[in-house]
Amino acid sequence: MELGAVRFGEDGLVPVVIADAQSGDVLTLAWANREALERTISTRETHLFSRSRQKLWRKGEQSGNTQHVTEVVADCDGDAVLYRVVPNGPACHTGAMSCFHDALLAPDADDGDFLRAVAHLRRILRERKTSAPEGSYVAKLYAGGVDRIGKKIGEEATEVVIASKNAGDDELVWEAADLFFHLLVLLEARGISIDQVGAQLLERAR
Repeated sequence: MELGAVRFGEDGLVPVVIADAQSGDVLTLAWANREALERTISTRETHLFSRSRQKLWRKGEQSGNTQHVTEVVADCDGDAVLYRVVPNGPACHTGAMSCFHDALLAPDADDGDFLRAVAHLRRILRERKTSAPEGSYVAKLYAGGVDRIGKKIGEEATEVVIASKNAGDDELVWEAADLFFHLLVLLEARGISIDQVGAQLLERAR
């Protein structure tokens, strides 16, 4: 679809859904005029139109929380646009990674819990990597580098094996969570997306 097919409203704006390109999480609902879309496409940085300030703006121009745009997609009717982005810091002015963080209905408890947990952890790990707040355990792991994180993975893997020999499941679940957590930290420290691991797993399943 060409940019000319986007159906701007009477005010010259079109709604923009901004989603994390890696996790798929919706980060923000905003607005763009034609110039904002053109600049987003040409620079691969999120540009929007502020209705309150009545001006074009680039995400992160003041906060530093920029977004690299990997894809811009219009919906089937052309009256809404999706930005898929790799965020560099929180998307919300409150400091939250997503503007959608006040749950009105809790998610069902099902097999999707693991995927939701991984997506949530990825956002937190990415944030800790850039902000490195004082006293953060994750920030200390990052500061210690691959050697420190790798040592923890070795320790947790041993704990998983030991726990698997016990009759109860609670300890094994606990230790497995520790192992997955530290593995996610290692991947983030190396700049490797969990999606790359998923692609490898799918390749092996063929």
